[in-house]
Amino acid sequence: MSKFPWKTTLAVSAVLAATVYAVAQVSSGGPMGMHGQMQQGGMMNQMHSQMMQGQGGMPGNMNMHSDLQGGMGMHGGMHGQQSGALNVPAMPGQDAFGTIQEVVQILQTDRTMDWSKVNIGALRQHLIDMNEVTLHATAAERMLDNGIEIAATGEGRTLEAIKRMVPAHVSELREIGWNAKSEDLANGVKLTVTASEAQPLAKLKALGFMGIMVQGGHHQPHHLMMAKGEFPMH
Repeated sequence: MSKFPWKTTLAVSAVLAATVYAVAQVSSGGPMGMHGQMQQGGMMNQMHSQMMQGQGGMPGNMNMHSDLQGGMGMHGGMHGQQSGALNVPAMPGQDAFGTIQEVVQILQTDRTMDWSKVNIGALRQHLIDMNEVTLHATAAERMLDNGIEIAATGEGRTLEAIKRMVPAHVSELREIGWNAKSEDLANGVKLTVTASEAQPLAKLKALGFMGIMVQGGHHQPHHLMMAKGEFPMH
């Protein structure tokens, strides 16, 4: 009969498997770390001692399968926490909310900020204006021989927003080289933009009211200036 009974052979196999697992964890910088190494070392010593005494079973009150599951469970828990952190939504859920959040974060990183001048309320009102003009204004477009004429009209809060935003935007268009003018209407503003070499008639027709309103890169800097109290709301 062999000197090593089958139980001892099984235990040796388990020890080898656990040793390979422990080495892999240490070499890969796994989640077990030093604590895991100490636990594995202690378990190996106990198993070795019992095997030398001819005991084929596992050390008292110790189960290899449950210990390995415990180590893997810790790894899984840490991995789950990391995955959760990586999967946090980036969008704030509402555009105006996100814009204000971004501006406030910028203000808070400025150690020289004079908070007595900050006016987040003004920025909020401007964003409401933008929402009204973008989503609720009526834009009647008429093509001219040399340009486009747009009657932007509305009622109530929408009308107020039109009268603030459209004339102010005409000034911005002129600064970037567009041929534009505005004229007050009883229920809105008439915006006229004439064609040029840089802004041909076909382009103006394709852009329409909102395509023209988004021209230029002044919106974002103006938002920050409004929040700082350095720029009048338009």
